[in-house]
Amino acid sequence: MRALERLAGLSVFFTVVLAASAQTAIPRPDGSSISATQIDQTVNNLLKGAHVTGAGIAVFHHRRIVYLKAYGLRDTENKLPLTPDSVMTSASLSKAAFVTVVMRLVKDHVVDLDKPIGQYLPHPLPDYPHYADLKDDPRWQRITLRMLLSHTSGFPNWRGLEDDHKLHIHFDPGTRYAYSGEGIMLAQFVVEIVTGKPLEQLMQQDLFVPLHMTRTSMVWQPAFESDFANAYDEYGRSLGPDRRTAAQAAGSMQTTLRDYATFICNMLHSKPLGIPTTGRIFDRQIAIHSAHQFPSLDPATTTAYDTIGLSYGLGWGIYFSPYGKAFFKEGHGEGWRHLALVFRAPGDGILILTNSSNGEGIFKPLIDTVIGATSFPFEWEGYTPWDKLPPPSSLKQHHPVTLTPDQLNRVTGRYALAALATLTVTVSGDHLSIQENDETPQDYLPESPQDFYSATSTDECTFQLPADGPAQALILHLNGKDVELKRVP
Repeated sequence: MRALERLAGLSVFFTVVLAASAQTAIPRPDGSSISATQIDQTVNNLLKGAHVTGAGIAVFHHRRIVYLKAYGLRDTENKLPLTPDSVMTSASLSKAAFVTVVMRLVKDHVVDLDKPIGQYLPHPLPDYPHYADLKDDPRWQRITLRMLLSHTSGFPNWRGLEDDHKLHIHFDPGTRYAYSGEGIMLAQFVVEIVTGKPLEQLMQQDLFVPLHMTRTSMVWQPAFESDFANAYDEYGRSLGPDRRTAAQAAGSMQTTLRDYATFICNMLHSKPLGIPTTGRIFDRQIAIHSAHQFPSLDPATTTAYDTIGLSYGLGWGIYFSPYGKAFFKEGHGEGWRHLALVFRAPGDGILILTNSSNGEGIFKPLIDTVIGATSFPFEWEGYTPWDKLPPPSSLKQHHPVTLTPDQLNRVTGRYALAALATLTVTVSGDHLSIQENDETPQDYLPESPQDFYSATSTDECTFQLPADGPAQALILHLNGKDVELKRVP
């Protein structure tokens, strides 16, 4: 069966690539069409106006890819163009791919969506250090995989956003929608324990290999070095690539425009799960009445989206468009902004991948032009068109100083924030290199023996220095908030 599924995935792949290269008049779901030249002009104008470094566009029609093209640059310093095979960090598009693998386990009766996750664990969840914060809240015992995959667990998006940086359950699990990366990470934890396999192995064997997604992985691969995109911030500064070493279902997946478009196309063909199981992914799990997607725990509600039936399935948002049920998924990371929007019955839609923090500003005008009227909840998502946004604030002027090696070495070491994050500080020439967990290290330049600023973002940090000896704490200044991390051995 696996061999047949792999062959089916390959057949879809080759079909869509040929379709993309042969089509010049691109059909819209309303029966009209747009020319490839018009799409080129639209995308190029939007990239220039919105200061977006690069973007990849895939258009779907009748469950086939009819347009696939990359625009702009993957590396501004070396003037390298973005290509359909340039590896990019998918951010939260990872979640939709992960749900497909979980549903394979559901289909094979390895896990049950409605069985409390505690029944899958050898020990109570709070006995695991990463979830010790839940020891006084018995509601964790009610949480199921269905709740985790539909963002109804009660968790925040990330515990680092909490005032005390601890994990809390904010409402009775299953009662309302609140987007949560923490929930997806707990689902990964459960799945890895049940199967005894690491996430990367599961994703490769159950999704990437069968669908011939040859340039996709949950961690960085040496083969990606031949063609990858740097991420760029709001000011066009390079953040580099994301060479992840730890697989995270919530956002570590590395992929390409061609590979993720192939994944969506296969989902439209109900591969690799079959029609019944694929359909379960897009079944409505919870109605959404939050006024906005983020902040995820904002109590403000609205009925404005009742007319389109805005809701959540398993890993995908759902609403009713002029063309029937639509499903969508966003990706939002530093220097990465993505959106997939697909109308299931006609098999039409669009995938947009960008390597710029300004990318969301092109979503609405691009979709309105290429696809037409969609009833997509742009305001709920917070997707303001680029020409309606206020001008960016001026960059703070920094004044670097030269420190001695002894001064730099006083602040090196490891600093931790509970189980959330560990920063490793090392010396790199005349400045610092700071790495969070397994993410790409960032350069920090000195303004004083204790004050440093990022070379590629607006982040700053201050080290608490005693009269002599090494620094005892690191205080990150992030978006107007101070986060203190203590030195650890």
